[in-house]
Amino acid sequence: MKTTWKDIAPVPTSQEFLDIVLSRTQRQLPTQIRAGFKISRIRGFYTRKVKYTQETFCEKFQAILDGFPRLQDVHPFHKDLMNTLYDADHFKIALGQISTAKHLIETVSRDYVRLIKYAQSLFQCKQLKRAALGRMATICRRLKDPLIYLEQVRQHLGRLPSIDPNTRTLLICGYPNVGKSSFLRSVTRADVDVQPYAFTTKSLFVGHFDYKYLRFQAIDTPGILDHPLEEMNTIEMQSITAVAHLRSAILYFMDLSEQCGYSVADQIKLFHSIKPLFANKIVFVVVNKIDIKRPEDLEPELQEQLQTMLKSGDVELLQLSCTTTEGVTAVKNAACDKLLAERVAQKLKSGTASSGTPSGRLGDVLARIHVAQPLGGVTRETFIPEAVKSLKKYDKNDPERRRLERDIEEENGGPGVYNVDLRKDYTLADDEWKYDKIPEIWNGKNIYDYVDPDIEAKLAALEEEEEKLQTDGYYDSDESVEDAEDADIRMKADLIREKRVLMRNEAKMRKSLKNRAVIPRSAKAKKVSEMEAALDSAGYDVDAASARARSQSHARGRTTTRGDTAMGEDGDAMDIDSTDPRQAIARAKSRARTQPTTNRLVDGVADATARSKAERLAKLSQKKMNRMARQGEADRHTTASLPKHLFSGKRTIGKTQRR
Repeated sequence: MKTTWKDIAPVPTSQEFLDIVLSRTQRQLPTQIRAGFKISRIRGFYTRKVKYTQETFCEKFQAILDGFPRLQDVHPFHKDLMNTLYDADHFKIALGQISTAKHLIETVSRDYVRLIKYAQSLFQCKQLKRAALGRMATICRRLKDPLIYLEQVRQHLGRLPSIDPNTRTLLICGYPNVGKSSFLRSVTRADVDVQPYAFTTKSLFVGHFDYKYLRFQAIDTPGILDHPLEEMNTIEMQSITAVAHLRSAILYFMDLSEQCGYSVADQIKLFHSIKPLFANKIVFVVVNKIDIKRPEDLEPELQEQLQTMLKSGDVELLQLSCTTTEGVTAVKNAACDKLLAERVAQKLKSGTASSGTPSGRLGDVLARIHVAQPLGGVTRETFIPEAVKSLKKYDKNDPERRRLERDIEEENGGPGVYNVDLRKDYTLADDEWKYDKIPEIWNGKNIYDYVDPDIEAKLAALEEEEEKLQTDGYYDSDESVEDAEDADIRMKADLIREKRVLMRNEAKMRKSLKNRAVIPRSAKAKKVSEMEAALDSAGYDVDAASARARSQSHARGRTTTRGDTAMGEDGDAMDIDSTDPRQAIARAKSRARTQPTTNRLVDGVADATARSKAERLAKLSQKKMNRMARQGEADRHTTASLPKHLFSGKRTIGKTQRR
């Protein structure tokens, strides 16, 4: 949680606000407009002026609203402290006026933008813009007092100490001039003003110190007088706010020597008066100035009254002297120890439910802790293996030392030559299994169980037998096949041979085309028969497609030297059924080169009349662009007059800041 507000941006006065916003609007938007411009352009120009001014106002107001703390979002201590110092009602009213002004400026902008939308001339647009900016400026001028008040609050907030309400805290309270600031100065490095008169401390002071490697904060509060809460001033209310809201150890200081100007009885009475604020807190009664007077030196009546303060058992009596530093460290250590123990107890308590079962963070930790106990109440003695007992400390110079992997590495060539054997320490049922291949599991089964180790030898024998049968002409016999089994074998052998040839050819093509450019689509020739087979397998009508392909091929056919068209004997129109595929690819390339490209001038137009109409419309639409000296709709070039010093003559000697 945020505990300090030193980074709140300064709040300008109303006049500074107007200068900032209007100068920014003037700088960010162009200022040249002419009566000859189109009315839509003039309207847009002044609309941007009004909108940009409104956005700048709203941005600045929102930054002020976001910078200041919201009372409902901060800790109750900070909320009450701000109420004590600044009056929460005034603070809320000031921020509310800023928020209202923001909404009013948004409404003004919206109304005048709507009016500018229907303006008929440059003069009308300009007057509406002036009226809109004038109303916004009037709203801003009315914020003169709230802006001054918020700036004062911002400056005071920046000077407040950074107090963390949830950290380990020692809170020092009591009557004025009893030694509270002297103790804070003794235990911390806080620069607190210490004077021999009352009400030297008029606000909260914070000092920090470390105890057992933990950071503590000690807060020095202004002195409190014993009178009703309604009669306390702002200085005393700061102390009451800190005592009421901060989780801390309370150090109630007393001066038994009465040098502070208040009697011991009054100090005891004040303790009982503010004791309701000490509920659920650690309380110490610290007797200061024991170098002058100790509790044992008091009258019996005062000693009895002092003991009544300690009767509840929650209050502990401590003694010190800030002048001689006697007991200062003991008081600090006692308060810190008890505060740490209390915070740990609260965390443990918050981690246990009301029924006694662990919950929260403590329950999560306890759920992960398990202490195993032997069954049946058997007591297990501590057992240390003999190998561990006889283990000697490793000594590099001992010839009987145990051999490490580093020693084996040096014996076998050193790093980079020797590779550590990770399998030699495997614990298996049989040591011969250590260097077996690690199985590859697929779908829960070991692949190696389904691999025949002699598969390659058997395959080589089958291939050799197949080649021998083929060489002997077993498959070339023209005699009638009497056995159906032999016919089936021959058919399968033909399929296998064909498949192997295809696989070889594909592998060769992949290898040869690896670093070669892909053949263009126009050069890839296909057979009509291949197209018909593909269409037939897909379920389409083959006749229409093949007839269209053949007719187009007739139109593009070239006459050969024999006077025939460049088709195959079977009339295949795609010229791929010839025996030489290279000739067919060359013919396909030449056809692709001779085909004319698409004519964009007539593409998509039905006739010449439609073409001329399209050209006439294109010229008409370009007239507006030509008038504005633009090439097209995307060209943003304007003909507004340009600064002469940027576009004419040579630059003379001088500054170049204007660029």
